[in-house]
Amino acid sequence: MSTVYLITAVILIVGAFMLLYRALTGPTVYDTILATNAIGTKTIVFVTLLGYISGRTEFIDMAIIYALITFITTIAILKYIEKGRLD
Repeated sequence: MSTVYLITAVILIVGAFMLLYRALTGPTVYDTILATNAIGTKTIVFVTLLGYISGRTEFIDMAIIYALITFITTIAILKYIEKGRLD
């Protein structure tokens, strides 16, 4: 069973690096934001997977907090790009 977790972790990391490439070379700013948001989602899944493997429930709490921070940050960046201010 631990081989499945290892394969899942490797796939998540490879996907995150592919998204990092897209974030760095994206043709538009929206591609960059979408790739960065997807990296955040993969990080949340990875932290949850680590918490499940190690049996530490604190990791799941940290993943939930990170999800909220990622969501708010993405909305704030998109609003700033669209309107030029955050108020």
